[in-house]
Amino acid sequence: MIKILSCKNKNYLTKLIDFLDKRRSGKEADTKIVTKILKDIKKNKTTAILKYEKKFSNNTEIKPSPDKINKAIKSLNPKIKKAIDFAYNRIFKFHSLQKFKDINYKDKYNNKLEHKYIPIQSVGIYVPANLPSTLLMNAIPAKIAGVKKIVLANPKLNGKLNPAVLYAAKKIGIKEIYSMGGVQAIGSFAYIQKVNKIVGPGNIYVARAKREVFGDVGIEGMIAGPSEIAVVADHKTSIDEVITSMIGQAEHDVNSQCILISKHKKLIDKFNRNILNKLKDLPRKNIAYKSLKNNGIIVYAQNDKQIIDVINEIAPEHLELNIRNYNNYLNKIYNSGSICIGKYSPMAVTDYNVGTNHVLPTLGSAKFSSGLNLNEFYKKINYITLSKKGVEKIGEYATHLAEYEELEGHAQSIKSRIRRK
Repeated sequence: MIKILSCKNKNYLTKLIDFLDKRRSGKEADTKIVTKILKDIKKNKTTAILKYEKKFSNNTEIKPSPDKINKAIKSLNPKIKKAIDFAYNRIFKFHSLQKFKDINYKDKYNNKLEHKYIPIQSVGIYVPANLPSTLLMNAIPAKIAGVKKIVLANPKLNGKLNPAVLYAAKKIGIKEIYSMGGVQAIGSFAYIQKVNKIVGPGNIYVARAKREVFGDVGIEGMIAGPSEIAVVADHKTSIDEVITSMIGQAEHDVNSQCILISKHKKLIDKFNRNILNKLKDLPRKNIAYKSLKNNGIIVYAQNDKQIIDVINEIAPEHLELNIRNYNNYLNKIYNSGSICIGKYSPMAVTDYNVGTNHVLPTLGSAKFSSGLNLNEFYKKINYITLSKKGVEKIGEYATHLAEYEELEGHAQSIKSRIRRK
């Protein structure tokens, strides 16, 4: 069912890149539509938001009342509440360990240099559909960092509020909640709530809108697009574990990408023989099938080096090393959003309550960016306090450079602080 790329072909990396690029280059929204909506929102504010919510979602209420929110929360199954509580505690604990320390330095001239982490003042979080785990992953780091104002946009599902998302919001302490989605939610964050930064995943229109408003507001330092997984398996790996890991990612979206990498032809053949049977009973089987058929690929490697080269070229959002000799790989893999090590570490559990963040770079952006963490919610400010003696000592050399660069105004500014001899 899934196409196979053999590394016996000398041009296997080129062929792999071509395959990956077809998916990556094809996932773009109509820029004109996105720009038109954002311009309308910037000019007409809430009137435009209501217009597009009515048009796209038949939604006429964008700010649910406290009574409606509480009523929705009360309807939530206690089992789900406990699961959210459990996930909250683990995510909070792990992300609390990511706190940064300010740097304070004083040199021999009594010059004082400081590097301080200052929390962003306001953040808009976009949570698509009924995904409380996504809210936890985005909002908990913001809360730990000290963001004062967190605004939530969560579109209704089948015309109804999402009780699990609202319960998670209440637990986190989010007060400002909107029932809106798509481009209009991003426009509202940027031009009505006027937050400092927008985070959270979405479809190609949401992703395009975030790039359009960047500059007016900040966005994450990564591309959080359609989900991806690469699974490395050997002849001892359970075929059921391989198939379920692939299906677990494929069911997200028809644009998701699942890649199996192995040196063992028997395992590859067994996978292709059994994958369709496993899809039969999956509620989202049509989505998973399209994802696997159009974007899935099996890489048949000849040795460990080829496997490592393939992984680093793909730079997958998620990587599962379901092999016995994973220690031979770890120090050589440098492009991946997250790495699940060993047979007992399925990617799926990391989406919920392991404690690490599931908002990760996709579309190859793991080559230059990282998953969501506390750093997303800080600004770094340098503080400089020079002494009289200090500016005299270092100012002389700074003046030489200013004059060399023909910036006389800089030189004069420094000289005006230096004691005349």
